[in-house]
Amino acid sequence: MRRFSSYGPALVVLASTGTLLFAIPAVMHAVSAARTQQQVAISRAAIEADDILERINTATRAVADAVEPSVVHLQVNGRMRGSGRWGSTGSGWIFDDAGHIITNAHVVGSATRVSVQFHDGRIARGEVVGADVITDIAVVKVDTGDHIVPALRATGQRLNQGERVYAFGSPFGFKFSMSEGIVSGLGRSARSGFGFSQNISNYIQTDAAVNPGNSGGPLVDVHGKVVGMNVAIATANDNEGGSQGQSAGISFAIPLATIESRVQQIIGGGTLRTGFMGITFREGEEPVYDSNGKHVGLGVPIDRVQPDGPAEKAGLKAGDIIIAIEGEVTSSSDVMRAIISSKVPGTQVAIRIYRDGLPLEFQVTLGAISDEARAGNFIRILRDQYRVDVIDQKKQVVVATTLPLGDTPNPLREGDTIISVENEPVADVAAFLFALDKHGAFLGRRVDLVVEYTDENGHTLRRDVTLRPNN
Repeated sequence: MRRFSSYGPALVVLASTGTLLFAIPAVMHAVSAARTQQQVAISRAAIEADDILERINTATRAVADAVEPSVVHLQVNGRMRGSGRWGSTGSGWIFDDAGHIITNAHVVGSATRVSVQFHDGRIARGEVVGADVITDIAVVKVDTGDHIVPALRATGQRLNQGERVYAFGSPFGFKFSMSEGIVSGLGRSARSGFGFSQNISNYIQTDAAVNPGNSGGPLVDVHGKVVGMNVAIATANDNEGGSQGQSAGISFAIPLATIESRVQQIIGGGTLRTGFMGITFREGEEPVYDSNGKHVGLGVPIDRVQPDGPAEKAGLKAGDIIIAIEGEVTSSSDVMRAIISSKVPGTQVAIRIYRDGLPLEFQVTLGAISDEARAGNFIRILRDQYRVDVIDQKKQVVVATTLPLGDTPNPLREGDTIISVENEPVADVAAFLFALDKHGAFLGRRVDLVVEYTDENGHTLRRDVTLRPNN
Protein backbone atom coordinates (compact mmCIF):
# COMPACT_ATOMS: atom_id res chain seq x y z
CA MET A 1 0.00 0.00 0.00
CA ARG A 2 1.37 3.41 -0.94
CA ARG A 3 2.02 5.95 1.84
CA PHE A 4 1.33 9.63 1.36
CA SER A 5 3.33 12.20 3.40
CA SER A 6 1.59 15.41 4.48
CA TYR A 7 3.69 18.61 4.91
CA GLY A 8 0.79 20.82 5.93
CA PRO A 9 1.39 20.95 9.70
CA ALA A 10 5.10 21.57 9.23
CA LEU A 11 4.44 24.40 6.85
CA VAL A 12 2.01 25.96 9.30
CA VAL A 13 4.62 25.79 12.08
CA LEU A 14 7.29 27.22 9.79
CA ALA A 15 5.04 30.07 8.71
CA SER A 16 4.11 30.86 12.29
CA THR A 17 7.76 30.86 13.33
CA GLY A 18 8.67 33.22 10.50
CA THR A 19 5.88 35.56 11.46
CA LEU A 20 7.11 35.61 15.05
CA LEU A 21 10.70 36.24 13.94
CA PHE A 22 9.57 39.33 12.10
CA ALA A 23 7.02 40.43 14.67
CA ILE A 24 9.16 40.15 17.83
CA PRO A 25 11.72 42.82 16.81
CA ALA A 26 8.91 45.15 15.86
CA VAL A 27 7.23 44.59 19.21
CA MET A 28 10.50 45.04 21.07
CA HIS A 29 11.21 48.23 19.13
CA ALA A 30 7.74 49.51 19.96
CA VAL A 31 8.27 48.73 23.65
CA SER A 32 11.69 50.42 23.58
CA ALA A 33 10.27 53.45 21.81
CA ALA A 34 7.51 53.69 24.38
CA ARG A 35 10.03 53.51 27.19
CA THR A 36 12.15 56.21 25.50
CA GLN A 37 9.12 58.44 25.11
CA GLN A 38 8.26 57.88 28.75
CA GLN A 39 11.84 58.65 29.86
CA VAL A 40 11.92 61.80 27.72
CA ALA A 41 8.63 62.94 29.23
CA ILE A 42 9.89 62.29 32.77
CA SER A 43 13.20 64.09 32.07
CA ARG A 44 11.48 67.08 30.49
CA ALA A 45 9.14 67.30 33.45
CA ALA A 46 12.11 67.14 35.84
CA ILE A 47 13.89 69.93 33.94
CA GLU A 48 10.78 72.08 34.04
CA ALA A 49 10.20 71.33 37.73
CA ASP A 50 13.79 72.09 38.80
CA ASP A 51 15.38 75.24 37.37
CA ILE A 52 18.86 74.59 38.81
CA LEU A 53 20.53 74.60 35.38
CA GLU A 54 18.81 77.84 34.48
CA ARG A 55 19.94 79.34 37.77
CA ILE A 56 23.51 78.22 37.03
CA ASN A 57 23.25 79.84 33.60
CA THR A 58 21.88 83.01 35.14
CA ALA A 59 24.69 83.11 37.69
CA THR A 60 27.34 82.52 35.02
CA ARG A 61 25.90 85.30 32.87
CA ALA A 62 25.93 87.57 35.92
CA VAL A 63 29.63 86.83 36.46
CA ALA A 64 30.32 87.72 32.82
CA ASP A 65 28.32 90.95 33.06
CA ALA A 66 30.02 91.93 36.32
CA VAL A 67 33.60 91.20 35.25
CA GLU A 68 33.80 92.12 31.55
CA PRO A 69 33.76 95.93 32.09
CA SER A 70 36.91 95.51 34.23
CA VAL A 71 38.81 93.52 31.57
CA VAL A 72 40.96 95.20 28.91
CA HIS A 73 42.57 94.12 25.65
CA LEU A 74 46.17 95.23 25.16
CA GLN A 75 47.85 95.96 21.83
CA VAL A 76 51.59 96.17 22.41
CA ASN A 77 54.22 97.48 19.98
CA GLY A 78 57.97 97.90 20.16
CA ARG A 79 61.16 98.18 18.15
CA MET A 80 63.22 95.20 17.09
CA ARG A 81 66.96 95.17 16.67
CA GLY A 82 67.74 97.34 13.67
CA SER A 83 64.83 99.16 12.04
CA GLY A 84 62.08 96.57 12.44
CA ARG A 85 59.07 96.66 14.73
CA TRP A 86 57.06 94.00 16.51
CA GLY A 87 53.51 93.82 17.78
CA SER A 88 51.52 91.47 19.99
CA THR A 89 48.37 91.34 22.06
CA GLY A 90 47.51 90.44 25.61
CA SER A 91 45.03 91.05 28.37
CA GLY A 92 44.75 93.00 31.59
CA TRP A 93 42.32 94.17 34.25
CA ILE A 94 41.52 97.44 35.98
CA PHE A 95 43.03 97.61 39.46
CA ASP A 96 41.75 100.93 40.81
CA ASP A 97 39.92 104.18 40.07
CA ALA A 98 43.22 105.88 39.26
CA GLY A 99 43.43 103.94 35.99
CA HIS A 100 46.08 101.37 36.90
CA ILE A 101 45.89 98.27 34.69
CA ILE A 102 47.45 94.99 35.82
CA THR A 103 48.98 92.56 33.33
CA ASN A 104 51.96 90.24 32.95
CA ALA A 105 55.46 91.65 32.68
CA HIS A 106 56.09 89.48 29.63
CA VAL A 107 53.07 91.04 27.88
CA VAL A 108 54.35 94.63 27.98
CA GLY A 109 58.02 93.59 27.91
CA SER A 110 60.09 96.06 25.91
CA ALA A 111 57.04 97.91 24.59
CA THR A 112 57.37 101.44 23.27
CA ARG A 113 53.60 101.78 22.86
CA VAL A 114 50.68 100.17 24.69
CA SER A 115 47.08 100.63 23.52
CA VAL A 116 44.35 99.72 26.00
CA GLN A 117 40.92 98.78 24.65
CA PHE A 118 37.97 98.71 27.05
CA HIS A 119 34.87 96.52 26.78
CA ASP A 120 32.83 99.37 25.25
CA GLY A 121 35.34 99.87 22.43
CA ARG A 122 37.16 102.90 23.84
CA ILE A 123 40.91 102.90 23.23
CA ALA A 124 43.37 104.76 25.45
CA ARG A 125 47.12 105.18 25.41
CA GLY A 126 48.81 103.29 28.23
CA GLU A 127 52.11 104.02 29.95
CA VAL A 128 54.09 101.28 31.67
CA VAL A 129 54.51 102.30 35.32
CA GLY A 130 56.80 99.42 36.18
CA ALA A 131 57.20 95.67 36.20
CA ASP A 132 58.62 92.85 38.28
CA VAL A 133 60.17 90.22 36.06
CA ILE A 134 60.55 87.74 38.94
CA THR A 135 56.80 87.48 39.57
CA ASP A 136 55.80 88.41 35.97
CA ILE A 137 53.62 91.32 37.12
CA ALA A 138 53.39 94.73 35.44
CA VAL A 139 51.36 97.91 35.90
CA VAL A 140 50.12 100.10 33.04
CA LYS A 141 48.51 103.52 33.63
CA VAL A 142 45.73 105.04 31.54
CA ASP A 143 43.96 108.39 31.81
CA THR A 144 40.29 107.84 30.98
CA GLY A 145 38.48 110.09 33.44
CA ASP A 146 35.77 108.56 35.61
CA HIS A 147 34.43 106.01 33.15
CA ILE A 148 36.21 102.88 34.34
CA VAL A 149 35.12 99.95 36.48
CA PRO A 150 37.83 98.52 38.77
CA ALA A 151 37.62 94.78 39.33
CA LEU A 152 36.48 93.44 42.68
CA ARG A 153 39.25 91.52 44.45
CA ALA A 154 38.98 88.55 46.80
CA THR A 155 41.56 90.06 49.17
CA GLY A 156 42.31 87.83 52.14
CA GLN A 157 39.93 85.08 51.01
CA ARG A 158 41.30 81.56 50.85
CA LEU A 159 40.93 79.65 47.58
CA ASN A 160 40.26 75.91 47.72
CA GLN A 161 40.68 73.02 45.33
CA GLY A 162 37.47 72.25 43.46
CA GLU A 163 36.10 75.79 43.48
CA ARG A 164 34.67 77.05 40.20
CA VAL A 165 36.64 79.81 38.47
CA TYR A 166 36.42 81.82 35.25
CA ALA A 167 39.28 83.06 33.06
CA PHE A 168 38.88 86.27 31.04
CA GLY A 169 41.05 87.65 28.27
CA SER A 170 41.77 87.69 24.55
CA PRO A 171 42.91 84.18 23.52
CA PHE A 172 44.37 84.24 20.01
CA GLY A 173 43.01 87.79 19.67
CA PHE A 174 39.38 86.87 20.41
CA LYS A 175 38.74 89.85 22.65
CA PHE A 176 36.89 89.70 25.97
CA SER A 177 36.46 85.94 25.98
CA MET A 178 35.45 83.91 29.03
CA SER A 179 36.21 80.28 29.89
CA GLU A 180 35.17 78.18 32.85
CA GLY A 181 36.88 75.59 35.02
CA ILE A 182 37.71 74.58 38.54
CA VAL A 183 40.73 75.02 40.77
CA SER A 184 42.68 71.84 40.01
CA GLY A 185 45.47 72.49 42.49
CA LEU A 186 47.28 75.09 44.55
CA GLY A 187 50.93 75.81 45.23
CA ARG A 188 52.08 74.56 41.84
CA SER A 189 55.54 75.10 40.38
CA ALA A 190 55.54 75.74 36.63
CA ARG A 191 58.98 75.03 35.20
CA SER A 192 60.51 75.06 31.75
CA GLY A 193 58.63 71.93 30.75
CA PHE A 194 55.51 74.09 30.71
CA GLY A 195 57.22 76.79 28.69
CA PHE A 196 57.99 79.36 31.39
CA SER A 197 61.25 81.24 31.32
CA GLN A 198 61.53 81.44 35.11
CA ASN A 199 61.01 78.88 37.84
CA ILE A 200 58.08 80.72 39.40
CA SER A 201 56.15 78.88 42.08
CA ASN A 202 52.93 78.87 44.09
CA TYR A 203 50.67 79.07 41.05
CA ILE A 204 46.96 78.36 41.03
CA GLN A 205 46.34 75.45 38.64
CA THR A 206 43.00 75.34 36.82
CA ASP A 207 41.45 73.48 33.90
CA ALA A 208 39.91 76.65 32.48
CA ALA A 209 41.01 77.14 28.87
CA VAL A 210 43.91 79.62 28.85
CA ASN A 211 45.75 80.29 25.59
CA PRO A 212 48.20 82.88 24.22
CA GLY A 213 46.41 86.21 24.52
CA ASN A 214 44.85 85.31 27.88
CA SER A 215 48.10 86.37 29.55
CA GLY A 216 47.43 89.12 32.08
CA GLY A 217 43.68 88.56 32.19
CA PRO A 218 41.90 88.00 35.51
CA LEU A 219 40.90 84.68 37.02
CA VAL A 220 37.74 85.23 39.08
CA ASP A 221 35.57 83.24 41.47
CA VAL A 222 31.80 82.69 41.42
CA HIS A 223 31.30 86.12 42.98
CA GLY A 224 33.16 87.81 40.13
CA LYS A 225 36.11 88.68 42.39
CA VAL A 226 39.69 88.41 41.14
CA VAL A 227 41.59 85.52 42.74
CA GLY A 228 44.55 85.48 40.35
CA MET A 229 46.00 86.50 36.98
CA ASN A 230 46.30 84.13 34.04
CA VAL A 231 49.62 83.08 32.56
CA ALA A 232 49.33 81.42 29.15
CA ILE A 233 50.96 78.02 28.73
CA ALA A 234 53.42 78.71 25.96
CA THR A 235 57.16 79.06 25.52
CA ALA A 236 58.39 82.60 26.03
CA ASN A 237 59.49 83.02 22.41
CA ASP A 238 57.61 86.21 21.77
CA ASN A 239 56.52 89.24 23.71
CA GLU A 240 53.16 87.74 24.57
CA GLY A 241 54.50 84.70 26.28
CA GLY A 242 55.22 82.36 23.50
CA SER A 243 54.61 80.30 20.47
CA GLN A 244 51.06 79.74 19.42
CA GLY A 245 50.38 76.80 21.68
CA GLN A 246 46.95 75.72 22.82
CA SER A 247 45.27 74.78 26.05
CA ALA A 248 45.91 71.23 27.24
CA GLY A 249 43.55 71.34 30.20
CA ILE A 250 46.23 72.72 32.51
CA SER A 251 46.59 76.45 33.06
CA PHE A 252 48.20 78.56 35.74
CA ALA A 253 47.46 81.84 37.47
CA ILE A 254 49.46 84.09 39.80
CA PRO A 255 47.72 84.30 43.22
CA LEU A 256 46.08 87.58 44.19
CA ALA A 257 48.17 87.94 47.36
CA THR A 258 51.35 88.04 45.27
CA ILE A 259 49.79 90.49 42.82
CA GLU A 260 48.59 92.93 45.48
CA SER A 261 51.93 92.92 47.28
CA ARG A 262 53.89 93.67 44.11
CA VAL A 263 51.43 96.09 42.52
CA GLN A 264 51.28 98.40 45.53
CA GLN A 265 55.07 98.62 45.51
CA ILE A 266 55.27 99.21 41.75
CA ILE A 267 52.68 102.00 41.96
CA GLY A 268 54.51 103.51 44.93
CA GLY A 269 57.81 103.55 43.03
CA GLY A 270 61.25 102.75 44.36
CA THR A 271 62.95 99.39 44.78
CA LEU A 272 60.73 96.35 45.14
CA ARG A 273 61.12 94.91 48.62
CA THR A 274 60.92 91.19 49.30
CA GLY A 275 60.37 89.38 52.59
CA PHE A 276 63.15 87.32 54.17
CA MET A 277 63.07 84.75 56.99
CA GLY A 278 66.76 84.14 57.51
CA ILE A 279 66.86 80.39 56.99
CA THR A 280 68.36 77.93 54.55
CA PHE A 281 66.37 74.83 53.70
CA ARG A 282 66.61 71.71 51.62
CA GLU A 283 65.21 71.72 48.11
CA GLY A 284 62.08 69.63 47.60
CA GLU A 285 59.92 68.36 50.44
CA GLU A 286 59.99 65.77 53.19
CA PRO A 287 57.29 63.56 54.75
CA VAL A 288 56.26 64.68 58.23
CA TYR A 289 55.32 62.30 61.07
CA ASP A 290 53.88 63.08 64.48
CA SER A 291 55.18 61.70 67.78
CA ASN A 292 53.19 58.49 67.25
CA GLY A 293 54.75 57.86 63.86
CA LYS A 294 51.60 58.83 61.97
CA HIS A 295 52.14 60.54 58.62
CA VAL A 296 50.67 64.05 58.73
CA GLY A 297 51.76 65.47 55.36
CA LEU A 298 54.72 67.10 53.65
CA GLY A 299 56.95 69.91 54.83
CA VAL A 300 60.22 71.72 54.23
CA PRO A 301 63.04 71.03 56.72
CA ILE A 302 65.20 73.91 57.95
CA ASP A 303 68.93 73.27 57.53
CA ARG A 304 70.28 76.42 59.13
CA VAL A 305 68.92 79.46 60.95
CA GLN A 306 70.74 82.75 60.44
CA PRO A 307 72.04 84.12 63.76
CA ASP A 308 69.96 87.06 64.96
CA GLY A 309 67.74 86.73 61.87
CA PRO A 310 63.93 86.90 61.81
CA ALA A 311 63.48 83.13 62.19
CA GLU A 312 65.89 82.80 65.12
CA LYS A 313 64.33 85.77 66.90
CA ALA A 314 60.94 84.04 66.61
CA GLY A 315 62.27 80.77 68.04
CA LEU A 316 62.73 78.57 64.97
CA LYS A 317 65.60 76.07 64.97
CA ALA A 318 67.55 73.94 62.52
CA GLY A 319 65.73 70.62 62.08
CA ASP A 320 62.26 72.15 62.34
CA ILE A 321 59.97 71.14 59.46
CA ILE A 322 57.77 73.95 58.13
CA ILE A 323 54.33 72.70 57.06
CA ALA A 324 52.41 75.97 56.53
CA ILE A 325 52.84 79.74 56.31
CA GLU A 326 49.79 81.90 56.97
CA GLY A 327 47.63 78.83 56.52
CA GLU A 328 49.11 78.01 53.10
CA VAL A 329 50.56 74.51 52.96
CA THR A 330 54.28 74.53 52.14
CA SER A 331 54.17 71.42 49.99
CA SER A 332 57.63 72.11 48.55
CA SER A 333 60.61 74.41 48.95
CA ASP A 334 59.58 76.27 45.78
CA VAL A 335 56.17 77.05 47.24
CA MET A 336 57.63 78.16 50.57
CA ARG A 337 60.11 80.44 48.84
CA ALA A 338 57.32 81.98 46.76
CA ILE A 339 55.05 82.57 49.76
CA ILE A 340 57.79 84.33 51.72
CA SER A 341 58.96 86.42 48.76
CA SER A 342 55.38 87.61 48.12
CA LYS A 343 55.39 89.36 51.52
CA VAL A 344 57.01 92.71 52.23
CA PRO A 345 59.57 93.24 55.00
CA GLY A 346 57.94 93.95 58.35
CA THR A 347 55.02 91.60 57.72
CA GLN A 348 54.26 89.22 60.59
CA VAL A 349 53.46 85.70 59.40
CA ALA A 350 52.27 82.61 61.23
CA ILE A 351 54.65 79.66 60.71
CA ARG A 352 53.41 76.15 61.54
CA ILE A 353 56.11 73.54 62.09
CA TYR A 354 56.75 70.06 63.45
CA ARG A 355 59.59 69.69 65.96
CA ASP A 356 60.41 66.25 67.33
CA GLY A 357 57.01 65.05 66.17
CA LEU A 358 55.07 67.84 67.88
CA PRO A 359 53.14 70.63 66.10
CA LEU A 360 54.12 74.19 67.03
CA GLU A 361 53.31 77.67 65.71
CA PHE A 362 55.49 80.78 65.67
CA GLN A 363 54.98 84.41 64.65
CA VAL A 364 57.85 85.63 62.47
CA THR A 365 58.35 89.27 61.50
CA LEU A 366 59.99 89.16 58.08
CA GLY A 367 63.16 91.07 57.30
CA ALA A 368 64.36 92.30 53.89
CA ILE A 369 65.97 89.96 51.39
CA SER A 370 69.70 90.47 50.93
CA ASP A 371 71.28 91.76 47.72
CA GLU A 372 72.98 88.39 47.36
CA ALA A 373 69.65 86.57 47.37
CA ARG A 374 68.13 89.09 44.95
CA ALA A 375 71.07 88.61 42.62
CA GLY A 376 70.51 84.85 42.76
CA ASN A 377 67.03 85.34 41.31
CA PHE A 378 68.39 87.41 38.43
CA ILE A 379 71.29 85.10 37.61
CA ARG A 380 68.82 82.34 36.74
CA ILE A 381 67.04 84.66 34.31
CA LEU A 382 70.35 85.78 32.80
CA ARG A 383 71.30 82.18 32.08
CA ASP A 384 67.93 81.40 30.55
CA GLN A 385 67.28 84.56 28.51
CA TYR A 386 70.82 85.46 27.46
CA ARG A 387 72.62 82.10 27.63
CA VAL A 388 75.37 83.69 29.72
CA ASP A 389 76.93 82.93 33.09
CA VAL A 390 79.16 85.43 34.90
CA ILE A 391 81.49 85.31 37.89
CA ASP A 392 83.27 87.77 40.17
CA GLN A 393 87.01 87.84 39.54
CA LYS A 394 89.38 90.38 41.11
CA LYS A 395 86.61 92.96 41.56
CA GLN A 396 85.52 92.54 37.96
CA VAL A 397 82.59 90.86 36.21
CA VAL A 398 83.93 88.14 33.93
CA VAL A 399 81.91 86.10 31.43
CA ALA A 400 82.43 82.47 32.42
CA THR A 401 80.33 80.64 29.81
CA THR A 402 78.14 81.46 26.83
CA LEU A 403 75.81 79.54 24.55
CA PRO A 404 74.44 80.51 21.12
CA LEU A 405 71.18 82.47 20.99
CA GLY A 406 69.31 80.09 18.72
CA ASP A 407 71.02 80.28 15.34
CA THR A 408 72.90 83.47 16.27
CA PRO A 409 76.30 83.59 17.98
CA ASN A 410 76.23 85.10 21.45
CA PRO A 411 77.58 88.70 21.37
CA LEU A 412 79.38 88.03 24.65
CA ARG A 413 82.41 85.74 24.67
CA GLU A 414 83.99 83.67 27.37
CA GLY A 415 86.63 85.72 29.14
CA ASP A 416 85.04 89.11 28.38
CA THR A 417 85.16 91.57 31.27
CA ILE A 418 82.00 93.65 31.56
CA ILE A 419 82.87 97.29 32.24
CA SER A 420 79.50 99.07 32.13
CA VAL A 421 75.77 98.71 31.49
CA GLU A 422 74.22 101.71 29.70
CA ASN A 423 77.33 103.73 30.71
CA GLU A 424 76.86 102.70 34.36
CA PRO A 425 80.09 101.12 35.70
CA VAL A 426 79.72 97.69 37.31
CA ALA A 427 82.34 96.20 39.62
CA ASP A 428 80.74 92.92 40.66
CA VAL A 429 78.10 90.42 39.55
CA ALA A 430 75.38 91.82 41.83
CA ALA A 431 75.86 95.36 40.48
CA PHE A 432 75.81 94.00 36.91
CA LEU A 433 72.55 92.11 37.47
CA PHE A 434 70.85 95.01 39.23
CA ALA A 435 71.87 97.32 36.38
CA LEU A 436 70.38 94.91 33.83
CA ASP A 437 67.14 94.84 35.81
CA LYS A 438 67.12 98.63 36.19
CA HIS A 439 67.43 99.14 32.42
CA GLY A 440 64.80 96.51 31.54
CA ALA A 441 67.05 93.81 30.11
CA PHE A 442 65.03 91.03 31.73
CA LEU A 443 61.91 92.45 30.09
CA GLY A 444 63.55 92.16 26.67
CA ARG A 445 64.62 95.78 26.30
CA ARG A 446 67.75 96.73 24.37
CA VAL A 447 70.71 97.14 26.73
CA ASP A 448 74.17 98.31 25.65
CA LEU A 449 77.33 97.10 27.37
CA VAL A 450 81.00 97.96 27.17
CA VAL A 451 83.32 94.97 27.55
CA GLU A 452 87.08 94.47 27.67
CA TYR A 453 88.83 91.57 25.99
CA THR A 454 92.33 90.45 25.11
CA ASP A 455 93.12 89.94 21.43
CA GLU A 456 95.45 87.33 19.94
CA ASN A 457 98.42 89.68 20.37
CA GLY A 458 97.77 90.13 24.09
CA HIS A 459 96.40 93.65 23.73
CA THR A 460 93.52 94.73 25.98
CA LEU A 461 90.76 96.27 23.88
CA ARG A 462 87.17 97.39 24.36
CA ARG A 463 84.07 96.86 22.27
CA ASP A 464 80.37 97.74 22.47
CA VAL A 465 77.87 94.91 22.89
CA THR A 466 74.08 95.00 22.64
CA LEU A 467 72.39 92.25 24.62
CA ARG A 468 69.69 90.29 22.82
CA PRO A 469 67.47 87.79 24.64
CA ASN A 470 67.17 84.19 23.50
CA ASN A 471 63.95 84.63 21.54
